[in-house]
Amino acid sequence: MVIDVAIRKGSPVNHPEEKVVEPYDFRRPTTLAREHSRVLENAFETFARQWGTQLTANIRSRSQVTFDFVAMNSYDEYASSLPGSTTMVLVDLGDDAAKGVIQFPATAAFGWFSHMLGGTGKHKEVERPFTPIESSMLKKLLDDLIEDVKYSLSQLIDYDVTVESVSHNSQFAQAAAPTELMVVSTFTAQTGEQSNIATIAIPSEILLRKLGTTNPVVKDEDTRTQMASQLADVPIEVSLQIPPVDTTGYDVLNLTVGQIIPLRHPASRPLDLAVDGHPLARAAFGKSGTRLACTITDIKENHR
Repeated sequence: MVIDVAIRKGSPVNHPEEKVVEPYDFRRPTTLAREHSRVLENAFETFARQWGTQLTANIRSRSQVTFDFVAMNSYDEYASSLPGSTTMVLVDLGDDAAKGVIQFPATAAFGWFSHMLGGTGKHKEVERPFTPIESSMLKKLLDDLIEDVKYSLSQLIDYDVTVESVSHNSQFAQAAAPTELMVVSTFTAQTGEQSNIATIAIPSEILLRKLGTTNPVVKDEDTRTQMASQLADVPIEVSLQIPPVDTTGYDVLNLTVGQIIPLRHPASRPLDLAVDGHPLARAAFGKSGTRLACTITDIKENHR
């Protein structure tokens, strides 16, 4: 059968979209090691509990902060994932040029301010810069928030953490270079009926200094030695094989207890010692204490 497909002149032709291949830099991995993720998750879960307690005390309304997940992204990817208008608190981390970021919607802060002034927390405000009075109220919340960060990440950050500035545009707040890798943790802050997503982004270089090297680069000359070392510790099943004997289905169906099945293998000939079905030596039956054992009689040559 022949299928003839005719394309008329001038008709559009859909070409498959070309995939862009991006080189992966193994010296700057974009994923966290499992052990490092556990340490960071424990630290950020502690921070979430601390922040929830402090927020409840400051706004005098029951609040709960839940840690969602932690990931590693470039600063450009992180900033692009945020709304255009949002609160970006830039945090100074000692002598490091890159800044940390504490991000939350301004509408969440408006609800907090309402509770602090004795209101219900409900409002119709949209994202906008804070007024001078709101900024002074926010300063108190941020001071306690920074203390929670210091306490929770005390084993990972040994710098003096301070608030540098507050921005209201995620695209204009340049906390780090676009390609700078950031450890981004996401939280859900619940106050009354109001639920908001907040994030904290910290330059990965700062945290990984304490966590250790992630995915270290192995020198070419050490690759063979390390691979041989790993293979030497891999568990392998070794079996002593008796050559199979042919029989019939009738004989198999009529097997009885005590029946003797003669094998064609001479009793004086050693058996094959095999790994994954491949013979590598010959061995004879023996005994080790109360258990069966085998004694190697010869090694088969392996030219591979």
